[in-house]
Amino acid sequence: MTVSPQPRTNSADADGLVTVSRLVKHFPITKGILRQRPVGHVRAVDDISFTIRRRETLGLVGESGCGKSTTGRLLIRLLDPTSGTIRFDDYDLSDLDTEALRKARQDFRMIFQDPYSSLNPRMSVEDIIAEPMEIAGIDKATRRGRARELLKVVGLADYHANRFPHEFSGGQRQRIGIARALALNPKFLVCDEPVSALDVSVQAQVINLLRDLQREFDLTYLFVSHDLSVVRHISDRIAVMYLGKIVELAEKRTLFERRLHPYTRALLSAVPIPKPGLKRERIVLTGDLPSAIDPPSGCRFHTRCPFAMDTCRTVEPPLIDVGGGHHVACHLIPEGTTSFPAAPGI
Repeated sequence: MTVSPQPRTNSADADGLVTVSRLVKHFPITKGILRQRPVGHVRAVDDISFTIRRRETLGLVGESGCGKSTTGRLLIRLLDPTSGTIRFDDYDLSDLDTEALRKARQDFRMIFQDPYSSLNPRMSVEDIIAEPMEIAGIDKATRRGRARELLKVVGLADYHANRFPHEFSGGQRQRIGIARALALNPKFLVCDEPVSALDVSVQAQVINLLRDLQREFDLTYLFVSHDLSVVRHISDRIAVMYLGKIVELAEKRTLFERRLHPYTRALLSAVPIPKPGLKRERIVLTGDLPSAIDPPSGCRFHTRCPFAMDTCRTVEPPLIDVGGGHHVACHLIPEGTTSFPAAPGI
């Protein structure tokens, strides 16, 4: 049995596969033991919109707590949105009932961050990979053959099928998690920091595997990470999040060569240059990351931004297209701008 991608019936290859519009996720904060009274909300994701094109990888980056992983979970309905819409292919995920969502989940899966806790230690590798197929009602013989073939696809051997997760290294466990994600031949994968728990050399192997699988199986990725070096290697476009908002979105090369938002500039200044003797001027942000329970008014970055103006403190900047699909949310960036104003010490 060979594992191969199923033919796609939609010929609109250039269209978006996943389209997010005004997506919001607020987690309620309650008080009291018996009478749970709402006293506030954590604004994890707060009114974001973007599109992920077919066969592309959209990188999603930002500091811890900015809402990256929550966004990934919302896109495949592991979390229900507070408001907004998520269109996948030709249907609205936000409107699906439980049974329709269960069937739709064959088209999108998730690769989790921790390869140690994401695999059931009591199940063999074959059973772990075959579990989604069993839930989908696929017969046992087909499940077994496909699970063993998928092991080979991700670089493991047939004899690994009868072993248990504790017998594998972190990189091998993540390969098993990838094989499980591919079991039902999905169109879309959310990769939630899939290499952050791995050694650097193993990270490169897993990233290269994901790129090869994308070409072979016609996949679309949302790649969530805090490591811009990794995101640069695998992504086609990159979205930068700050405190529940997308502040910049552009093609990979454009973002690295013409970063416009001051937060993006600060993040990229920490990325090492792979050439001896060359150094990038480090931009160190001052102040603490504000709370997502009570985010700042206006631009949420103004409390740490060296360019902040009075307008930034009161008016929230919209995410505008400054040309060529480069979107930025900053009052200092008028439409059509391709550079950022200089400032002392930056």
